[in-house]
Formats: sequence, structure tokens, C-alpha cells
Amino acid sequence: MIYTLDDFIREYCKICNMGWITTHRAGPTGIGKTLEDLLGIPENNIDGPDFGDYELKSCRIDSNSMLTMFTRAPQPARANTYLRLKYGYSSGAYDNDEKVLHSTLSADRFTPIADTGHKLKIWCDIDGIYIMSEDGVENVFWSRDALKRCFERKYKNKFVYAKAQSRSAGASEQFRFVEAYEVSGFDYEAFIDLLEEGKIYIDLRIGQYHNGPNKGKTHDHGTGFRIKEIDQPRLFKINRRIV
Repeated sequence: MIYTLDDFIREYCKICNMGWITTHRAGPTGIGKTLEDLLGIPENNIDGPDFGDYELKSCRIDSNSMLTMFTRAPQPARANTYLRLKYGYSSGAYDNDEKVLHSTLSADRFTPIADTGHKLKIWCDIDGIYIMSEDGVENVFWSRDALKRCFERKYKNKFVYAKAQSRSAGASEQFRFVEAYEVSGFDYEAFIDLLEEGKIYIDLRIGQYHNGPNKGKTHDHGTGFRIKEIDQPRLFKINRRIV
């Protein structure tokens, strides 16, 4: 078990010298599970430090895997219902003609919405993040303060990011850990930069209730702010290589 950053650096250097290591679990979470096992960190789903003041993160170098940073519905009230009714489409998953709206949006391009003829993207303004259609900017947004609070609640600890090369897949995947970084201090301007570059995505997951008294009404499955795992360290002011 490790307790301090110095403990991590010492043990992680040993892991780097081990070369290729077969995953301890198949799938996207295999890299984290493997590293935790090697460091003697017990697996848990608690939102808190893994050792000392640090939360441990790991990623595959050059990976396109996506991470959900947090979920946050847009403003104002009933914005999701407005989006669903105006831009949504009927789905065979339901036994009615009520609309749903599932789409991944970015700021660098418009995304066509099914066969509706509509297309949406993200627009970054000085006071917040807006949704834009082919006809202009909608009054559907996330304020800067709201996003900053969401991020700081989710990323309130210091982090160590371990990076590894990867080869093969599934239960045969192997990792070679090669470097690690200490990161902390959410950088909102970097967040906006990544949004404008199209490297942060917003997943609209607006469905409807299948049954019960709310059948056919809007069911928000969580509007997710997502990023490729390799880009996540850019969100922090302190990004110091330690291995």
C-alpha cells in the first residue's frame, strides 16, 4: 500500500521497469484495475483520494476512449423538453410518437439530428456555453459558474495521472507504464479552449418515460460532458511530470 506521493513515485518506477504487463481485467477499466493491483490500492467506488491527498487516474496513450467528466442539465427550466420537442425524433423504442433526442455535440462542427433536417452544435460565449442550431443560437445554455461548480465538486482532490502504452485487446491486452503526472487546480479557460477545439463533447440524452403517470413526458438521462481520456490532464493548471 502507498501513502504519499514519494511512495507512488518509488513503486511506479518499479512498475515501469516491469515492461509489458497483462491486464487484470478485460475492457476499458482494465488499465486502472491493473495499476491499482500493482500498487496495492484496494478497489472502491468511493469518490475520494486513493492514497494521501491524491486520486489515481490512468489512461492509454493515444487512446480515443471517452470519459464522462460530469452531468448537468442545461438552463433554463424545461430546456430539455424544449430541445426534445423542437429537434427530437420518434423512436422505435417507444410505443408512441413522442420524440426523443440523443446526440453528441461539439463546437467545431454541426451534428445532423437523425432524419429531422436539423443540426446542432455548441457555441462558446463570454457568459456561458450555448446550443446553436442551423438557424442561430438557442436560449439553452450552461452558465460559467454552474459548470465551474460541477467540475470542482467532481475534481476536488489532487490527481496523479499514469500513462501507459497498450497493445492487443480484451483479456489479452497488455500495458507498459511509461510516465506519470501530478495535476491539480481546475482551469476554466483551458476547459473553454478544449470545448472550442471540439475536444470536449456534450451528450444529449433526452428520452421519455415508458410508462406510469409521466408516460411520454421528458426523461433526462443525464446530459454528459465528455472528453477523451488522453486530453483530461489539460483541464488543470498544475500539470507536472513526476515519472
